[in-house]
Amino acid sequence: MSTVVAQWLHVFGLRAHVANNIFFFDEQIIIYPSGNHCVKYNVDQKWQKCIPGSDKSQGMLALSISPNRRYLAISEIVQEKPVITIYELSSIPCRKRKVLNTFDFPVQKFISMAFSPDSKYLLTQTSPPESNLVYWLWEKQKVMAIIRTDTQNNPIYQVSINPQDNTQVCVTGNGMFKLLRFAEGTLKQTNFQRGESQNYLAHAWVAEDKVIVGTDTGKLFLFESGDQRWETNIMVKEPTASSKNLEVIHESESLVEFPPVSSPVPSFEQIVTTSSHNQLVMPRVFAIAAYSKGFACSAGPGRVLLFEKIEEKDFYRESREIRIPVDPQSNDPSQSDKQDILCMCFSPSEETLVASTSKNQIYSITMSLTEISKGEPAHFEYLMYPLHSASITGLSTCIRKPLIATCSLDRSVRIWNYESNTLELFKEYQEEAYTISLHPSGHFVVVGFADKLRLMNLLIDDIRSFKEYSIRGCRECAFSNGGHLFAAINGNVIHVFTTTSLENITNLKGHTGKVLREMSAFDVVYTAIVISHSGRMMFVGTSVGTIRTMKYPLPLQKEFNEYQAHAGPITKMLLTFDDQYLLTTAEDGCLFTWKVFDKDGRGIKREREVGFAEEVLVTKTDMEEKAQIMLELKTRVEELKMENEYQLRLKDMNYSEKIKELTDKFLQEMESLKTKNQVLRTEKEKQDISHRERIEDLLDKQNRELQDLECCNNQKLLLEYEKYQELQLKSQRMQEEYEKQLRDNDETKSQALEELTEFYEAKLQEKTTLLEEAQEDVRQQLREFEETKKQIEEDEDREIQDIKIKYEKKLREEKESNLRLKGETGIMRKKFSSLQKEIEERTNDIEMLKGEQEKLQGVIRSLEKDIQGLKREIQERDETIQDKEKRIYDLKKKNQELEKFKFVLDYKIKELKKQIEPRENEIKEMKEQIQEMEAELERFHKQNTQLELNITELWQKLRATDQEMRKEKQKERDLEAVVKWFKTDLHNCVAYIQEPPLLKEKVRGLFEKYVQQADMVEMAGLNTDLQQEYARQREHLERNLATIKKKVLKESELHRTDYVRIMQENVSLIKEINELRRELKFTRSQVYDLEAALKLSKKIRTQEDQETVPSRDLPRVSPIRRLKEQEETNRIIEMQRLEIRRLRDQIQEQEQVPGFHTIAGIRLPSMPDSDVNTMSK
Repeated sequence: MSTVVAQWLHVFGLRAHVANNIFFFDEQIIIYPSGNHCVKYNVDQKWQKCIPGSDKSQGMLALSISPNRRYLAISEIVQEKPVITIYELSSIPCRKRKVLNTFDFPVQKFISMAFSPDSKYLLTQTSPPESNLVYWLWEKQKVMAIIRTDTQNNPIYQVSINPQDNTQVCVTGNGMFKLLRFAEGTLKQTNFQRGESQNYLAHAWVAEDKVIVGTDTGKLFLFESGDQRWETNIMVKEPTASSKNLEVIHESESLVEFPPVSSPVPSFEQIVTTSSHNQLVMPRVFAIAAYSKGFACSAGPGRVLLFEKIEEKDFYRESREIRIPVDPQSNDPSQSDKQDILCMCFSPSEETLVASTSKNQIYSITMSLTEISKGEPAHFEYLMYPLHSASITGLSTCIRKPLIATCSLDRSVRIWNYESNTLELFKEYQEEAYTISLHPSGHFVVVGFADKLRLMNLLIDDIRSFKEYSIRGCRECAFSNGGHLFAAINGNVIHVFTTTSLENITNLKGHTGKVLREMSAFDVVYTAIVISHSGRMMFVGTSVGTIRTMKYPLPLQKEFNEYQAHAGPITKMLLTFDDQYLLTTAEDGCLFTWKVFDKDGRGIKREREVGFAEEVLVTKTDMEEKAQIMLELKTRVEELKMENEYQLRLKDMNYSEKIKELTDKFLQEMESLKTKNQVLRTEKEKQDISHRERIEDLLDKQNRELQDLECCNNQKLLLEYEKYQELQLKSQRMQEEYEKQLRDNDETKSQALEELTEFYEAKLQEKTTLLEEAQEDVRQQLREFEETKKQIEEDEDREIQDIKIKYEKKLREEKESNLRLKGETGIMRKKFSSLQKEIEERTNDIEMLKGEQEKLQGVIRSLEKDIQGLKREIQERDETIQDKEKRIYDLKKKNQELEKFKFVLDYKIKELKKQIEPRENEIKEMKEQIQEMEAELERFHKQNTQLELNITELWQKLRATDQEMRKEKQKERDLEAVVKWFKTDLHNCVAYIQEPPLLKEKVRGLFEKYVQQADMVEMAGLNTDLQQEYARQREHLERNLATIKKKVLKESELHRTDYVRIMQENVSLIKEINELRRELKFTRSQVYDLEAALKLSKKIRTQEDQETVPSRDLPRVSPIRRLKEQEETNRIIEMQRLEIRRLRDQIQEQEQVPGFHTIAGIRLPSMPDSDVNTMSK
């Protein structure tokens, strides 16, 4: 055998079209099919464990997990034969417990399975045309019952067993909903379909005898014991362009391999073809999952609805909607969430919902999030990462990073990390990708699309193209080992490009190599091959999805190890640069990673001098955008800090004012309570005096009554004593009479006893004589009996012989009649069996009627309980009515007490009236002051605008004068230079003053130099120098002007903030004034109400009470309160005056600042209408 061993490490992929393809093992671990394996995946710790498929398996068809989570059943096809393998999940690693592979009935494959509640029985459904439903005792591999569920070759989608009853079974399919019961070794149907037949796609048990069933037209039915109890339609909330959108999706996924018509889960392709004639696409219910509150069901593409049970009813209502989110990486985001949900499962604690889709994706959601997001639909999240949904066509890896690049017919490119087992990058495109190659550095990738060859950068969060080549349908491309070249195939031509200049440097044609050696494939087709970098190992992928490892050079014999891997032909195989890991992909859309060992378990090591690189590519624009965003966020944080501090200061001020108001209020209440306490004390003293007087009167009265009662009782006692003596004499006489009667009775009794004894002794003697005579008669009869016995025996012998002869004749006759009756009994047995079936049906009907009777009795009991509850409520309400009557009585008493305090409020009302008038005058003064301040502000605005205009004019004049001054200075400098030159030349001419001819020539030269040509040349030179100097000075002044402008803008910004702050303070002051006005209005209304109440009391009360009471109690309270309120108002007015002065000083200071620009457009906010009305009042 081969010394090369490959060990499974990790898999990226899902087989969505396996029936019941995802479920929970416990709260953190899920199980799902991938390739030709089942994977246990820990959601928290992110590890995977493998449950391998059977050897020579051709793919899984259905899964089922037992309710106790101990066993997993897998339906497979092994060498063209169906096999059911049951694994024990509790053992580590998972081991095979039973294999069901011998069947006494025709079967092609098992398409759906379900365990019983106690995990002892297994229910399996075979595919058409047999369509057999088989009930197994799987531990003993024994078929308990079998029945054909359908005779018309309709597809069957799901079977299940009642989670509360081992014997009840449900089957759903196209036009089929059956409930069966296992009894006496057979499965018998217990329901009868009524109405139109539907295409039932999925079902779930929600109670002991209740089943929820979904159809392909978006209908949900609730069946109880086979009878329909409830029905609802799932509505499509989003408009869909029905058939057109489906045709587009059908065309885009035409290369995906779907299961055949007999698959337990209807494929997307199958339903599109069947419903292409419909104008409106109805939501199809592919999956239903029950939980404690109700159930969840798929409701069309990318949509799940949660239904909750209505209390005390057998109905359900839609409670929440969950959607698959739109994928921003998709080339068509509007279609990225349009994928059918094929399977759903709740975690054991019902905290998490997991769903698998038709595009090989796994989503999850926490159920607590659905409760939080009320009113809006919740959204799923990827459980792991986005997976390939079609055949993988390209595979590549690099040297400097642990990356794997794949491309697929699903038009996506994905970058995986085989160290962390995560998805690094992925992006979808408009065209299908056929091949891919990673640069050795891991920063670039070449992808061959249907229309072009693209060279792309792998950025930190994107795959971005930077060069395209017009090479159509490139099936293979690769970088060189150094990464400086890459090659691409176009037909039979190999194009070679350089990565530095990105140009085509050469083209290669033809293939003239010779075949060195040929080796048999041993009954399979090899689809992929890879040789290690060391040249000692070779790995081969087959058309059935297996991997073969062998030594290289190839051996002569059949020496290789074969491993089950994929569920389809392997498309690509690759070894990493260090020969540590083997990577395989196939048409099932899965990517496997394998660890490579030798036979002794040692890894094939290659020394790695440098670790993996961690650098990533980032564009400059992305970095600048992120820096800009960070700056904006920092400024935003600072602004929020300032706003929060300002809000905190405002709240502190408001709370301090409220505390002052509350303290004043409580002090006033304390004073009023003190006065009430004094009044109550005086009343208590009066009541104590009255109680003492009343008690003394009662004591006197009681003493008098006691004396009268004593006299009467003494007389009664004397009469009773006399009666007692008389009765005592009577009792003595009666006792003497009874003693005499007793003595007479004793004497008569003794005489009667003597007479009876004599009588019975005479009788006894007579009976003894009779007994002796009877004994003699018995002896005589015994002798006679023996003689008769002998005679009878002789007669009986003769009779027995006669009877024997007689009965032998009868026996012959009976045998003949018995043969005749046997034929009749056969006929009667058939009649009896038919009658027995009728009896069983009648008993079933009776049981159903009994169940209905029990339900009705339960309803009656509940109604009786309701009646009792209503009676209790009536009693409670009677009691509450009595309590309320007592309360009314107490309130009447309190009302009487409150009337006593009305006179106190009269005086308070008068004082409040006196206080209102000065307040109104103060408010008028404040209004006038505010109007004056507004006028001053407008005047200041106008002055500021005028000053701004003046400043701009002065600046313009100053610039013009500066320019003129510079020009004049430059002219002066030029003239001074000419004069200096002329003086030097003239001094030279003076030296020839003794020689006139030479002097004449020199003077002429001076004239020519300074008057004609020289003058023009010098002026031109001066002009160029002047222009340069002018440009330099102008740049300098422009820079100074820009800095000055910035300073002015900053100062104006600072002044603007101060100005806005002052305005806000003014607004807060105005708000305080408005609040004071509202309080004044409220006190006025209170005064008015109190006056109205006192007018009523004045009519009832006499004039004397009005004069005496106020003069006695109230003058002690009102003056103090009035003084406090006046002090408070004076204090507020003084504070506002000081604030106005401060604001005026600030405005004057700002006007004096040079370069200050006022904000002419900003004014104080207008007062609300309600405040204006209160001011006018």
